[in-house]
Amino acid sequence: MAKGVKKIKVTSGFTYPKMSVLGQRITIKPGEWVQFEVDEWLPGTTAEEKKKELIWMRQSGDRKIIIYQVPSVIGYRFRISKQLCGSYFYYIEASMSGKRDFKNNTGIYVKGWCEPKIVSSKWSTQKGSKSIKNSNKVNYISYGHIVHLNLMTEGLNGNTLIIELWNQQRAKNDKLVFVYTDVQVIDGEVNLRIENTYAWMAFVDNIQNVEEFYIKVKDTASKQYIKDKLGDDLHAIYLNVKNKVATSNTNGVYNQTPTKVYKPDVSNARYEPCKFEVINITENEVKDGKANNTTVTVFENGKGLKHKNAPQENIHRTIFYKFDSTIIDKDGEEILNNILKFLLEHKGSTINLSGYACVIGKENYNKGLSQRRADIVKKFFADGGLDPARIISVGKGEVDPTDDKKGRDNIRYKNEKDYENNRRVDISFTFNAHDAHTIVYEALAPSSDINLTVATSGLINKGCFRGKDKHEKKVIVKSPEYTSPYEINQSSLAFPVHSQLAAANVAPLNYIWPSFNLLSMQSSATIYNVFINSCRWFSNKNNAVVQVKVFPDIKWTVEFKWNHDQPFAYSFGNKLHPYDIQEGRKKVIGAEFDRATSKSFGEMDQSFALSLKAEWNRITQGRSSAPQTLELGHKWDGKIRRTLALFNKMKSMTEKISNSPLSQGRARFTIESPKIAFSAQWYLERAPKTSLDLTHMVVIGVSAKPLVEAKIEIDLWKIFIKFGGDAVCPGAGSIISWILDKLGKEAGMHFLISFSGGAYVDGKVTINTSYPKETTGEVKTTGKIQVVAEFKAWAKGGVGYLGFEGEVKADASTSVTAGIKVGADKNGIYTAPVAEFAGVKATFVAIGTVKLGVFKRTLTYEGESRLVMPDEIKFEKKYMNFDN
Repeated sequence: MAKGVKKIKVTSGFTYPKMSVLGQRITIKPGEWVQFEVDEWLPGTTAEEKKKELIWMRQSGDRKIIIYQVPSVIGYRFRISKQLCGSYFYYIEASMSGKRDFKNNTGIYVKGWCEPKIVSSKWSTQKGSKSIKNSNKVNYISYGHIVHLNLMTEGLNGNTLIIELWNQQRAKNDKLVFVYTDVQVIDGEVNLRIENTYAWMAFVDNIQNVEEFYIKVKDTASKQYIKDKLGDDLHAIYLNVKNKVATSNTNGVYNQTPTKVYKPDVSNARYEPCKFEVINITENEVKDGKANNTTVTVFENGKGLKHKNAPQENIHRTIFYKFDSTIIDKDGEEILNNILKFLLEHKGSTINLSGYACVIGKENYNKGLSQRRADIVKKFFADGGLDPARIISVGKGEVDPTDDKKGRDNIRYKNEKDYENNRRVDISFTFNAHDAHTIVYEALAPSSDINLTVATSGLINKGCFRGKDKHEKKVIVKSPEYTSPYEINQSSLAFPVHSQLAAANVAPLNYIWPSFNLLSMQSSATIYNVFINSCRWFSNKNNAVVQVKVFPDIKWTVEFKWNHDQPFAYSFGNKLHPYDIQEGRKKVIGAEFDRATSKSFGEMDQSFALSLKAEWNRITQGRSSAPQTLELGHKWDGKIRRTLALFNKMKSMTEKISNSPLSQGRARFTIESPKIAFSAQWYLERAPKTSLDLTHMVVIGVSAKPLVEAKIEIDLWKIFIKFGGDAVCPGAGSIISWILDKLGKEAGMHFLISFSGGAYVDGKVTINTSYPKETTGEVKTTGKIQVVAEFKAWAKGGVGYLGFEGEVKADASTSVTAGIKVGADKNGIYTAPVAEFAGVKATFVAIGTVKLGVFKRTLTYEGESRLVMPDEIKFEKKYMNFDN
């Protein structure tokens, strides 16, 4: 049962339906990719075969030449330039065997369409030479000289044109002098060799000393004149012809194919049969007691590969013949098929075929025999779809000919082995090899060996084109750490790696930045070079394909803590409530003692701690074990000299506030002590998990709650009576007025208002130094001012048998927060101002008891009032630029 591709289809890309026939031919838009995939399979094709690689071939419209072919399991992408758009069709076909199917139309014809235009036009004296018009000095030709007309076009490839030659007339309309028909556009070009310029003279009226000619171009099918990009239909302006006859030659015109210079293709895409497809590196490890298994694809069919160079390599192959034979045997056919496949996948190389014969027989006969041997190889390649223009075949005749001057066969010796080697065709060509940059993969390791596993798929060396120095089907790892390389003739190899940091290192401060050794002033990496060379991608066997850099798995942590045990300042007024005075005495003792020692000794009662910790050998394979650690630190519990002199000044403020005319002994004032903590960690980690490189992760945590905070409390009842509550706290007046309305004049009230403010720092940021946009977290610094009003009211009174007693509690509070927030999101690290106003919100509760004779009833009134609405100012985030 037949197997293979029955039909292909277009799965994506722009096509013109009205200019296409479904399943047969399509017209596409230039500059855009069109994807082709298999539409139907022949019934004998198995599911497994359908998953295998197909050979996709782009052929000439007559299907004689394979312009380009490529193996692929995901279909074929094709796009066309405007120059190659026109009526010319290419044929695209897919094959399991790599051979074309001439019996069935399994492929699709493809052409491009765009607006027809003449892009450029010029006259020259030789094909491909500079324009006559653009030469340094004005060149004139004479009638009878040969001229060349070159047109570069868009949307006209494969079309037939009519070229009209016009003579410019000054006194009257320009005159049509000559018409050239059936001019073919080949590869988007017209290269017309015109030998009959002498015939132009007969059609020029009132001929001048110098005549000027130009052309107009008409499409044969549409009968429309073709314009240039400026909309002009006059081209090749002007050809200057002197009124002189060079020759009366009246030969015709010849349209020549574009001049092609065949050079080896330098391309990102490589399809040598000696290749590998994927390289993976796997780390199976236990990190900080947790399994951390990672497999990273370091290479996948050349994706994202950085090119180092494309050294030119000379390839030589030879096939042999039997005596007096031009028949290619089985071994020769295998060699030629291999070469053909390679050449079809490498555009541009010129192939030289040199035929030879042994000395048996006449020299002239052997000369012809050697040419036939070379020509039969050329036919083999041409029949396989290779462009014959790329092939040069030459018969070299006998090797070390022995015929005498009279042409007689004069064999001096007979060595059949030499004769066999001389019956041959040498095939030689050049191509640009592919030697890309070594791929760098970074990993972490402890002091002792752990294994990394490198595995490759699709590794074959069949058809290697390096002659005696063929690539081997093996994986090799070399390192200065090894006495001999690790190698294996399989696709997977586990090799041991370790870091430079020794387990017994007492103080590894030279690795304070894990990727750098401060003692050697070099990278801290241990180097392991992996060699999996092939013709495709990495041809030079001396260059490593992957370089593994192994860094120490060390993690550093620094911590700083500072606490103060007493308030920095505390005072209270002598006219406060007795309870407040009693509590205040307790608080003031510590504050005043600390204040006194600060003044006398410049010290404060506080604790200070700083520590630096290192952990390494956190990574193991198999059972986890405790890592090596180093701790450097010191802690002072007691006195630190000359600390925060600023807060001594804050202490003196308490006396001024307590004795101010406003408070009149009704205030108490507190400055809270700061509690500051800072921590930072830095270590190497893979980021993201599928990347090849490691990044320095830096985690910063800050907490200062508070950094500084002050609070003042004042009994403002008398101030309220005199000035009104709204003068002190917005909204307070309406609350107090409501209370007085309910209780009447038989009311007593305690009205305490407190103002507090401070600065606070809190947060954590994890910074990825290589990928700053993946940084997360935020550190937020804010300042807050808060106003709190507290009311206590009481009343007793009665009219007749009616009496009332009760209490009212209410408070109104607000806050303003302002500061700078540092954070990170998917767009990177940012800073943003913060400004929030909490509004004024009042809550009150009134409880009263009504007596009437022997009856008693308790009433409760609760309420909540939003006196001023909250607000928040939105600020734009400013992102940090790491590129500058």
